[in-house]
Amino acid sequence: MQLYLMRHGEAGYNAHSDRERVLTEVGRYQTELMSNWLARSVTEFDLVLVSPYLRAQQTWQEVSKHFPEPRKWLVMDDLIPSGEPSVAVDTLLAYADHFKADKVLVIAHMPLLGYMVSELVVGVEPPLFATSGLTLIDKHGESASLTWQQTPHTVS
Repeated sequence: MQLYLMRHGEAGYNAHSDRERVLTEVGRYQTELMSNWLARSVTEFDLVLVSPYLRAQQTWQEVSKHFPEPRKWLVMDDLIPSGEPSVAVDTLLAYADHFKADKVLVIAHMPLLGYMVSELVVGVEPPLFATSGLTLIDKHGESASLTWQQTPHTVS
């Protein structure tokens, strides 16, 4: 299974709550840049799991323009900034197994994403994710490895 973990695009702070923050124009641009780059090597996703927060939903709207409709996409309530990494990973893997997904895209937040990487890949410290940043984890059975991590600055 290939797990593509993506942080939402840059978001503004002019909102009533953290949950309601919206993408900036830079956030939309960087997400489009990453989507174009990713579409060169990935043709489709079997499963997409997205945070319920508005900026993550908007990031998925931008990404989805570059890929065919996934077999399944879900809003996953555990994918919030303060989410419990072990619960998020267990739920993600259960959904992937249930939907027999080989290519999974997760759009969420820091610090959760960094901690999810540590949960998935033994011995890896939680990496930082730039806004719109992507990390690929290859998972085969109980073994998982961090294949690459890219940011809008590294692909442009």
